[in-house]
Amino acid sequence: MTSELNRHLRDQRERADRALTRLRAALGLAELVLPSLGPDHQSALTGVVLIELGAVRPDIAERLADLITRGSGHADY
Repeated sequence: MTSELNRHLRDQRERADRALTRLRAALGLAELVLPSLGPDHQSALTGVVLIELGAVRPDIAERLADLITRGSGHADY
């Protein structure tokens, strides 16, 4: 891997870590837990750092959808 790619991946991993921290905290405020939330481990192969949201039970998905809907200002959806 080139040093430029290494720098890019390091910067992207740091950004992903910050995003994960913020997302976990926000979900925690709503008492929601996404058990599979974490970094996507394929990032080193693709050069694109992603965050894995993972699978959740239907009741958690519904609560998450409600939270997003209310936060978007479309509570009547």
